[in-house]
Amino acid sequence: MDHNAQGGKAYGLLKSQQEERLLSINETYLSDPQHAEEEDLSSKLEMFKKKYMEFDLNDQGEIDLMGLKQMLEKLGLAKTHRELKKMMSEVVGDTSKETISYNNFLNMMLGKKNAILKLILMFEGMGKEQDKKDVAPPSRKTFADLP
Repeated sequence: MDHNAQGGKAYGLLKSQQEERLLSINETYLSDPQHAEEEDLSSKLEMFKKKYMEFDLNDQGEIDLMGLKQMLEKLGLAKTHRELKKMMSEVVGDTSKETISYNNFLNMMLGKKNAILKLILMFEGMGKEQDKKDVAPPSRKTFADLP
């Protein structure tokens, strides 16, 4: 990383390096025969990468407890500290780990196991579609509309 970069430029360099790391991990998943039958894998991986980068608050390539908390709060699903720890251990498979790596995240999203976090993220889009209702006032009636 350029040591002369400051502020936004340094942040941009950090994010681009992080994106390159995640892209290389995506490439291994694309070439993995275990995931060859996954439908529309490249677009799913791209979507997962964007979602992961959004909540990697410390830019270390891992989602920590605060990143997970923010992710769920943004979805309108605030959880207690104990619930967050349970979700994290369910994804990582280890109660002592405090972060979710990108590989753990992809294994959860592409795996057969239905972790709570996976279900929440999968149905996030469905909830947003239901929220979009026609909020305009009803149209005016005319004499022609009367019976």
